[in-house]
Amino acid sequence: MFDDKDIKIAGNKPSEQIKNAKKNSESVLTQARIAAAKNLGKNIAVKFCESVNTAFADDSTDSQMLIQRQFLLSFTVSVTLDEFCIDDSAAGIAEKCFLDYLKDNSPELFSTCSDTGAFSFYYLAYRRKIEVERRIGQTFAMLCAHDGDPIYQELGEVLYCWFSSVVKKEIEKSDLAKIE
Repeated sequence: MFDDKDIKIAGNKPSEQIKNAKKNSESVLTQARIAAAKNLGKNIAVKFCESVNTAFADDSTDSQMLIQRQFLLSFTVSVTLDEFCIDDSAAGIAEKCFLDYLKDNSPELFSTCSDTGAFSFYYLAYRRKIEVERRIGQTFAMLCAHDGDPIYQELGEVLYCWFSSVVKKEIEKSDLAKIE
């Protein structure tokens, strides 16, 4: 009736063919994700530069506060990417592209935003995970040499919340947002 010679279930090496097909689909996905993360980092850097150049242009009297605002916004980029990107590798690629864009297009801004001392203070406030916005505001006031000043604290809190929402929107537009 039926002869087994007529039936062909798989190729000569089906496991290799399946493995290669899976690897090819993963590399396409990975390449797309890498491209999206790079684009995300660049878009955030553009928003960052626009914010620094326009939102703070009227405050030329206090250069220390301007520098602290730049630190705070740069810190906000870092933690918001880590918190809301789909995975650590996408967040890392986006952050690297953010910094590369600053280095290439605004070296003075890049050097200003590279102060690890200020970042350490902000990370201490952030990692407690209790009243993060308020603690970030307090840290901002302290770094501006206005420790305990409620106006500076509120300014720091508002800057952090505002720019975090800007970064979140960019993450959502890039399709790299965590799915909850």
